[in-house]
Amino acid sequence: MKIALIGYGKMGKAIERLAVKSGHEIVLKVNSENRSTFSAADLKDADVAIEFSKPDQVSKNIMIAFEANVPVVCGTTGWSAQMEEVEKFCQANGKTFFYASNYSIGVNLFYVINMRLAELMNSQPQYDEVLLHESHHTAKLDSPSGTAIALAKQILAEVKRLKHWVNYKADESIDLHGDSDDELPIFSTREEDTIGTHIVKYFSDTDEIEIIHKALSRDGFALGALQAAEWVKGKKGVFGMNDLLKL
Repeated sequence: MKIALIGYGKMGKAIERLAVKSGHEIVLKVNSENRSTFSAADLKDADVAIEFSKPDQVSKNIMIAFEANVPVVCGTTGWSAQMEEVEKFCQANGKTFFYASNYSIGVNLFYVINMRLAELMNSQPQYDEVLLHESHHTAKLDSPSGTAIALAKQILAEVKRLKHWVNYKADESIDLHGDSDDELPIFSTREEDTIGTHIVKYFSDTDEIEIIHKALSRDGFALGALQAAEWVKGKKGVFGMNDLLKL
């Protein structure tokens, strides 16, 4: 498989290392040096484009790949306002777009656990306080993380007493017993050498229930992205990890 890497930061380098190890070929690397001249012609040799760039660049990058009729596997977060437009264009024009806020297989299994726990908690009102905590490296630009937002949306869809999520930064305090009984707090911290940790906690007067996923390296994300790139070959439409993993 011939891969174009759009975005060549830590994730791009991890994908390159694992892709070459698996016998794939990297035919293009788009980084800060050549981003301004990046065009559809640069993708002429690519079978797939794997996009991990920045929120203000991602929709343009995807459209360039669509112009070249190259499938896109995207993992950039923080651009949800443009997502619907990209997906509609993909569907209407017979393109291929695979998106996940997190490509870790473990995280996507964690989503299933989170959803099931939220279903159970909807009928257990004694757990009247819920908290999400996400921690990432200091270079991560968006807050809360895309994974935390996905977890929050799952909880809000099932736990009917909760109506909306609110993000709190490291220097802000959370009053779990305040006036906002329908609020789901997401507490975001940024620390050196933290790949990504997500914690969901439910509190009652008598106990606490906690589920956690902790990434130990970027390889889990990179392997998931490569699996998506291999899986999407020959397909048309909009896809995600539930399609890949048959969840």
